[in-house]
Amino acid sequence: MNSLWNICLSKLENEVPSTDFNTWIRPLQAVETEGQLHLLAPNRFVLDWIKKHHFTQIKNAVTEFSNGKLELILNVGSNRYMLTPVISSEPADITIAARNFKSTLNKNFTFENFIEGKSNEFARTTALRVVENAGIIHNPLLIYGGAGLGKTHMMHAIGNAILAQNTEAKIVYLHAERFVQAMVKAMQQNALHAFKEFYRTADVLLIDDIQFFAGKDKSQEEFFHTFNSLIDQKHQIVLTCDKYPKEISGIEERLKSRFSYGLSVLIEPPDMETRAAILVKKASLAQIDLPPDVTFFIAKHMPFNVRDLTGALRRLIANAEYENVPITLDFAKDVLQDLIVLQEKIVSIETIQKTVAKYFEINITELLSETKLQSIARPRQIAMRLARELTPHSFPEIGIAFNGRNHTTIMSACKKIDDLKKTDLKLSEDYVHLIRILSA
Repeated sequence: MNSLWNICLSKLENEVPSTDFNTWIRPLQAVETEGQLHLLAPNRFVLDWIKKHHFTQIKNAVTEFSNGKLELILNVGSNRYMLTPVISSEPADITIAARNFKSTLNKNFTFENFIEGKSNEFARTTALRVVENAGIIHNPLLIYGGAGLGKTHMMHAIGNAILAQNTEAKIVYLHAERFVQAMVKAMQQNALHAFKEFYRTADVLLIDDIQFFAGKDKSQEEFFHTFNSLIDQKHQIVLTCDKYPKEISGIEERLKSRFSYGLSVLIEPPDMETRAAILVKKASLAQIDLPPDVTFFIAKHMPFNVRDLTGALRRLIANAEYENVPITLDFAKDVLQDLIVLQEKIVSIETIQKTVAKYFEINITELLSETKLQSIARPRQIAMRLARELTPHSFPEIGIAFNGRNHTTIMSACKKIDDLKKTDLKLSEDYVHLIRILSA
């Protein structure tokens, strides 16, 4: 077989410019299996280039020298390890590339199993509108918020929903860090053209954690042009980030301005009711009947994100199965004791008060005082809301910690902040930033 391929190479060397031949065709490895000739490209970028520019020439050469007895298959891999075929003996065009593209979407992340609550309802509603009007409204859609809040889940849900509507859509999902690595590899292998074409022909491009572009100028440059190309074609872009884009240092201003073309939506830490609903859903998937008192116990003591909740639940289930005992409140307290202690060490009302005071450049005495000056009263209300969200303390207990205030005062402050977060972008950003500081 190597002899046949060598004969084909001799013919192709005379037909293809030497630079293209040495860069793209010569690196291919040949393997014969059951009437098929597999030509193995070292990576997808080389394969895409071959498919678009030289497929017909290669196919003609193989047909000629095998008397039409061998089917040509192009794979990514090597002669020691062959990956799933990506293209067969079909015309080389972008439509075929899209149809044969294998999406890396996680099929388990859907809107159906995404638990909706006050913390994410606007983001979820917006995401569903993007599915219905991909590339037309909210393009790009940027979802931001702290770690473990469901940003990646929502991004995959968008991709899966669009794919369900159009099974031939080319939906590319990857982490920003992988985009950087792929670009570097393409540069090393002189395959930038194929790299650009691969991403710029996506119907939907989903990129996670764009904060990883910070400080990587060449990657930002390439993404900038990819972004513009997709927007011009009205192809949908969805991005996630751990903070509001304008807060990211090391990202070019022109790229930040592109992010603001569409819509940025915030996912906040889930409230108590949402945390409880998440626990019930995940327990149900594990075929576990989680008692209500245990559900609210975990939800109360794991306030930061879904990952903490999931980790606590998995530990509880594993211990119950290992000891072959039912899950009760006392058992949960025992099994999760160290996690709860750790949470309480990280966040206390006193820690919240000190952090808020430092953030707004006031002192603790002012924060706890009776003054109604907005420059003091608003941070005080924010601290009260954070204490309610991030600690297991009740309204009366929080009131005591704020110089003996009545529990109705704390309730009123929490409602005020909840209302302002919907209309005051600066306050909403400050609130999220404080949560990140307290949960770091």
